Amino acid sequence: MLSEQILKTSKLTKRFGNLIAVNQVDLEIKKEEIIGLIGPNGAGKTTFFNLITGLETPDEGQVIFKGTNVTTMSPHTICKLGMSRTFQVAKSFTEMSVEEAIRVGAYNRRGEEEVQNKVDWALEFFELEDIRDNKCSDLGLSSLRKVEVARAAATEPELLLLDEVGAGLTAAELLKLMSELKKLNQETKITLCVVEHVMQMVMGLCERIFVLDAGELIAEGIPSEISNNQRVIEAYLGRRSYSESSSTG
Repeated sequence: MLSEQILKTSKLTKRFGNLIAVNQVDLEIKKEEIIGLIGPNGAGKTTFFNLITGLETPDEGQVIFKGTNVTTMSPHTICKLGMSRTFQVAKSFTEMSVEEAIRVGAYNRRGEEEVQNKVDWALEFFELEDIRDNKCSDLGLSSLRKVEVARAAATEPELLLLDEVGAGLTAAELLKLMSELKKLNQETKITLCVVEHVMQMVMGLCERIFVLDAGELIAEGIPSEISNNQRVIEAYLGRRSYSESSSTG
């Protein structure tokens, strides 16, 4: 039986003056998938995230989440429906402790009496118990990224959008995070959509990958198809570099 659709965008478009940041993007995500969204700098990936989470309103097109048109809904309302995200710049509340930052997420769907259980779950799952009382401002990059993911996961999303969570991590830290995200997907059935420049993470984690270039969706497929796609290679290397490498190969 085919997996049920959780998110669908139709002709999603966003302009900033003369710049078309996202151009007529049709994209579909199934429940419980791990999806990658990649593309060169300026491709429109973060703008796309902003559009589907309500931080930006599209100029054209629709966003359908769990069968509901959320195109013009507020970020808070969309989060309540079950879509959460992290940010490129970790926005954990710097003056809060790790536990307090995660607690903010847990209040999304839980009442006061249930919040602590959710916080404790997130601290244990992401192995943050030993630093639960530490200030977020005192954390290193790896721990701060984990707190941001834990905070988003504590909102109990059905779709979790991860924006550059692998950036700046060491190889060992990256492998650990990938393992935790796979476990999160398998154990909680949360659908994951990953925007990422770190190809090791995209190719090792994602089941399907979408590729944006200059705001347009230029390819989609499994990792092996994407890594050998000429349009994708061209988008990353540039037309001249690609044609030169092709002629000398």
